[in-house]
Amino acid sequence: MAVSTVKEIIKEAPAFTNLTDLAAERLGGKVLYATDDFFAEKENLIKPGRGIFITDKYTDRGKWMDGWESRRKRTPGHDWCIVQLATSGKIVGFDIDTNFFLGNHPPHASIEAANIKDASAITDWEKVEWKEILHKSPLDPGSQNFYESNSNEIFTHLRLHIYPDGGVARLKVYGEVFKQWEQVTADEVIDLAAAINGAKSIACNDMFFSSMQNLIMPGRGVNMGDGWETKRNRTPNNRDWVIVQLATEGFIKNIVVDTAHFKGNYPDSCSIEACAGNNDADVITDKVKWQTILSNKKLSADFIHEFASELSDKSFTYVRLNIFPDGGISRLRLFGTKKS
Repeated sequence: MAVSTVKEIIKEAPAFTNLTDLAAERLGGKVLYATDDFFAEKENLIKPGRGIFITDKYTDRGKWMDGWESRRKRTPGHDWCIVQLATSGKIVGFDIDTNFFLGNHPPHASIEAANIKDASAITDWEKVEWKEILHKSPLDPGSQNFYESNSNEIFTHLRLHIYPDGGVARLKVYGEVFKQWEQVTADEVIDLAAAINGAKSIACNDMFFSSMQNLIMPGRGVNMGDGWETKRNRTPNNRDWVIVQLATEGFIKNIVVDTAHFKGNYPDSCSIEACAGNNDADVITDKVKWQTILSNKKLSADFIHEFASELSDKSFTYVRLNIFPDGGISRLRLFGTKKS
């Protein structure tokens, strides 16, 4: 088990970790099955963060660990679990994180994937036509283990194999959401800023306290840490900003700016600009024409603000949310229709 000298080992993250975690529980991912989760529940595998360690916490089965941990295998074979992605997508890379698993991590892991239409009909996961997208690879203890996928196909489910047993704190599955936009009608109202639909937060000037990716997650923020929050800025007339790439080019009709849980640290006001940019680089470096779709509006603490877009007849691909002078926003919703 983990020892008293536990410490986090942090590695430099590759570029693919800026993509959407398709397996994330808060996005809708699920762990459907595990051969064994005697010491720590399989559901922990897709929770946020890297997992924590509490020195004196035990259960009736042994040391409490924040991850998925199977018992010591005394028979042939190895352990594995099934993860249902929140949405179908193209997988680019993985983070198999063994944070705080030091004397009890698996020495190796591999990953298979499949595109399954109806998982509820499956009675034997061994009979699924799996494709190996990560060959058996070594895992370091107490570390983020980053690997690239060897396939660019669209998948819905994964099978994580650990050899032969042990504990994994978190599994992150980074990739691109696949949505069949041809099945979305031109008059269907959707959230163009939702990660589950394929939107991405691509840049911001500051996210000292919490990530810009939280802005586009489902539901309301669960606490103050589940939002985008910048540090206190002492520069007069400061403006903090974040850029979101829309799920698809579309017409923005209605806007929701939610300051849930932000009470003494919500922004005084906000505005939103939009553009029809073709690539992230041009948008980030301001080589596009920004147009105001929401002029500066006062904000309130812990409140859902609803606004109408001021340019609902024009289609856009990116938006820039500006907050004045700094603070935290829990969620941004941009309801509208796709461009035909």
